[in-house]
Amino acid sequence: MIHRIVKMHFQPGKIEEFMKIFENSQPLIRQTPGCKDLKLLRDIYNESVYFTLSIWENEQALNDYRKSGFFNETWTKTKKLFAEKAMAWTTQVL
Repeated sequence: MIHRIVKMHFQPGKIEEFMKIFENSQPLIRQTPGCKDLKLLRDIYNESVYFTLSIWENEQALNDYRKSGFFNETWTKTKKLFAEKAMAWTTQVL
């Protein structure tokens, strides 16, 4: 199992638009082969900073998802809302 953490910092006034994108896309992400869980988190000190935490069966499942047309479409819409470039980490529990 691997955990993917993505940090996203949104422009002022763009969070509601992001939330709509996430609400529509998260059921499909959860149904992606190899996706075990998906959570959306918000920084308690900065309400413009969000994180996704997803759990994947393995790195190949994550990479297959990241190569999909669905991911490209969703990510293209989402990154237009950023105040700064997103950061991502692929991790494993020890």
